[in-house]
Amino acid sequence: MTSLDYLLIALRVAFAAFVPLCFIAVCVWMERRGAGFFQDRSGPNRAAIFGFRAAGLVQNLADAAKLIFKEDVISGHIKHKFIFVLAPVIVFFAALVSFAVVPFADTLVLGGRSYIMQGVPVDLGILWFLALAGFAVYGIILAGWSSTNKYGILGGLRSAAQVISYEIPMALAVIGVLIVYGTVNLNEMAQFQGQLLFGFIPMWGAVLQPLGMVIFIVAAFAETNRTPFDLAEGESEIVAGFHVEYSAMKFAVFFMGEYVALFVSSAIIVTLFFGGYQVPFLATATLIDNARPVAFLLLLLLPVAMYFFAGWIRRNNVSHYPRENDPRAFEAKVYIRGLWGLVVVIELALLAILFFASPGGPAAHIFAALLQVCTFLVKVTLMLFVYVWVRWTLPRFRYDQLQKLGWQILLPLALLNIFVTSAVVVILS
Repeated sequence: MTSLDYLLIALRVAFAAFVPLCFIAVCVWMERRGAGFFQDRSGPNRAAIFGFRAAGLVQNLADAAKLIFKEDVISGHIKHKFIFVLAPVIVFFAALVSFAVVPFADTLVLGGRSYIMQGVPVDLGILWFLALAGFAVYGIILAGWSSTNKYGILGGLRSAAQVISYEIPMALAVIGVLIVYGTVNLNEMAQFQGQLLFGFIPMWGAVLQPLGMVIFIVAAFAETNRTPFDLAEGESEIVAGFHVEYSAMKFAVFFMGEYVALFVSSAIIVTLFFGGYQVPFLATATLIDNARPVAFLLLLLLPVAMYFFAGWIRRNNVSHYPRENDPRAFEAKVYIRGLWGLVVVIELALLAILFFASPGGPAAHIFAALLQVCTFLVKVTLMLFVYVWVRWTLPRFRYDQLQKLGWQILLPLALLNIFVTSAVVVILS
């Protein structure tokens, strides 16, 4: 193996390991700002470092410091302390490892060698995700049981019943997807979605499997214990449920595991139903062959987008009352200058591609891969916003309503989707 091989392996493993961790801060920030937006209030905007609030991101650092230095209490009535400590680790680890097989760009070809752009290059694909996503519930069950607390035990039992109820419709929805794509490999699924239906409609899973998409997304909400499916926590009924006895960093690990699971489930949804890393209307081969025109288009659009974004920052980063030498206006100027500096760097890189990249050459392949990574992250971020949107829009279900939705509505629909999809595939083939 060459040094380039080792470098690319290190980069893809680092991406699969650290990007979900970095998105914890993004998810927490999006959750709070989204809650503020939907509830018509400001959200976090007070914590600052030397006057810089980063639109509320500094609040995450304050919370991290609080949780790190908070007293870590283990009640005396807890007998199985090892299991009590291990439970949040299981939840966090299962969520993080689930992302290992998700492709974030198409296979990169350099010097005649192919490099798969996913953390662990295995062909298990969606089966890996289903296995590990279901494994996370063991952490929740063990947390509730080892707490020796009636609310914790009820939360663990609720979570177990919920996972059983929604794993089945989720797996059946995946069967419909497998019938269409003909593979369990997530990279091959994303490559399939680079095609165009009737020459102008992207062949995304959302177009080919609309019912399967709805079933899978609803089941994903239930699998991640997100409102309106957060019955395992149920603050109004069982006082936080399975993590009622947890504090300090053990609670933080549960908290981080939830947001890593959000990121991973969003990545899976994007990969199965929204084209994955594919740029709309530009399959990988098309993108590589037309690297120069695409770079020229981005060269024109990026400053325009930055101009409007800078105007939005100026309008929203001022005090609510007149102030001489407004510190928020100064903060906005610093951010805008930094962002314009980033735009200049990207523009220079695009100019280099425009003048020096040959069609189908190594630079075109690297440009296509970087553009696909950015496309993938943008799609995942939009899906994360859907999670926030639903949480702060819909109320929590009653537990009987949750079970009825899973067994009496989603399960029959998932079976119907399999039959209809199979019939259509047989007829068209």
